[in-house]
Amino acid sequence: MASRDRPKQTKVKARHSHALQPFQASTEVSMKIRELAQHWEQNAAGTLSPTGHVLHLDLESEARLAALIDMYPKRTAEELLGELVAAALEELEASFPYVQGRQVIATDEEGDPLYEDIGPTPRFLSLSRQHLHALSNPAADSEK
Repeated sequence: MASRDRPKQTKVKARHSHALQPFQASTEVSMKIRELAQHWEQNAAGTLSPTGHVLHLDLESEARLAALIDMYPKRTAEELLGELVAAALEELEASFPYVQGRQVIATDEEGDPLYEDIGPTPRFLSLSRQHLHALSNPAADSEK
């Protein structure tokens, strides 16, 4: 481990650098976990939310984070954790199952019906949009 001390708690600011259109995220957020190391070799920019988070990591995860900090000294623990969480959320969203509903919402190029998704994805996207709107427009929420 490097000579610098590692805090037992890490405060993390969430990255919100994308507009949700069904979650067409910016390059930074839409990358897969395996692409993060390559991304960390370069400099990243994004808009941080004002919300801070405190994480308590298990010892193995803390050791892995410390290893990443040693490997990528230009990145802070907060940046690394924020990007890991963003990539994990992106992969989680992609893993949600499609659950076919009854309503036909379109037809494909062969004329076959495409049914609405009544699984967790639409709810997740809707809630994500609501939270992004609230985070992007704090004055609008305080006026209500």
